[in-house]
Amino acid sequence: MKIEKVISKELQNSVGWTALLTALFLFFNRSSEILPKTLVALPFFVVLYFLLFSIGKYNISESIRKWMDSDIKKVVVFPAILIGLYFSYVLIIGKNPFQGAVSLVPFLVFFPVLVFAGNRKDVKKIDWLDFTTFILFLLPITLIDANPSGKLPDIGNDFDSVYRIVMMLTAVYAFAVVRGLDDVGFFPEFKLKNLFTALWVWLAFYGFVFIVGYSVNFIQLKGHETFSTDLIYKIALTLITTFLHTALFEELFFRGILQNLLSKRINQSKSWMVFWKWGLGILFVLAILVGYTLKGGMQWFPALVTLLIFLAAFFIEKSGKFQLGVYTALAITGVTFGLVHYHAGSVVYIGFACIAGWAYGYTWIKTRNVFYAALVHTLVNSSALIFGLELIK
Repeated sequence: MKIEKVISKELQNSVGWTALLTALFLFFNRSSEILPKTLVALPFFVVLYFLLFSIGKYNISESIRKWMDSDIKKVVVFPAILIGLYFSYVLIIGKNPFQGAVSLVPFLVFFPVLVFAGNRKDVKKIDWLDFTTFILFLLPITLIDANPSGKLPDIGNDFDSVYRIVMMLTAVYAFAVVRGLDDVGFFPEFKLKNLFTALWVWLAFYGFVFIVGYSVNFIQLKGHETFSTDLIYKIALTLITTFLHTALFEELFFRGILQNLLSKRINQSKSWMVFWKWGLGILFVLAILVGYTLKGGMQWFPALVTLLIFLAAFFIEKSGKFQLGVYTALAITGVTFGLVHYHAGSVVYIGFACIAGWAYGYTWIKTRNVFYAALVHTLVNSSALIFGLELIK
């Protein structure tokens, strides 16, 4: 009975967060021109975000796991619902969900779920199947041009797309529920201590970026011509859409899953130095290649940042004050996160992205919550708009 009350309270909490987000969704899409599209998207928006705010909570995940009881028929119910939501919404807005690469959505949703459902093993032991499944799931969903993605709403200020929400839900369900990785930390919460952590990490990081970036002409201070309600409206909308569309997605995969898996694997190996050496060796070479295949100056910057990040992890690990492998995993995922921003085409930007990866991962370590890491990510991405800056890439 006690656990049932806890679950009931968690579901009520999810309802509250969903109601708040729904109110914002309606406010930013209230104009008469787009209201019909908003109302069509509304039920899908509510259902998907209620699921997103609920499924990552430990007690809810555990109850679902017990209900499934390794019955494959029950295991596939949730992915089938997600596929149904995606296809039905896309059809309702008049798009064809069976064209191009998007027809692979059922495979992408079922793939990680069935891998973990069919692999009966010690859930605490992290092995290469976990990493292989992660990579084979993440690469297609990031490389595929999901069109139609099912934007919510289809016309207007879309908060996110059904496609991306379904992929996040699939990841949480596959890794947290079916796989049993119960500390992903994918649920909304409000704690002043965690909020303070997120805010100081953001300010410390962006203060460093501003000082260094301004000195190398990467950042220019433009300011705002006027401080108006339109500017406040624009900043608020940017914060919300960046959080939902970009930050939450990337932090779930890089911090909640990858960094989490890697730190556990290193800890279980009892040899963080092996991972540290291989991580530094591979990523340092990649950082050099990234720097010297892009035009402009400071080609050495990503490699220098990589070296400094790994040196920081080395001394922290050697101190023995923290759990074995946590900061080695942070260095590896942080630099990897930065280097995958190669598409930005800026050497300085990539170097700063590596440091940002460390900042986001550090926030996740301290809060054990993806949403706070995503908050820092959102604030960093929106800082140029907030402070009136221009990034010279």
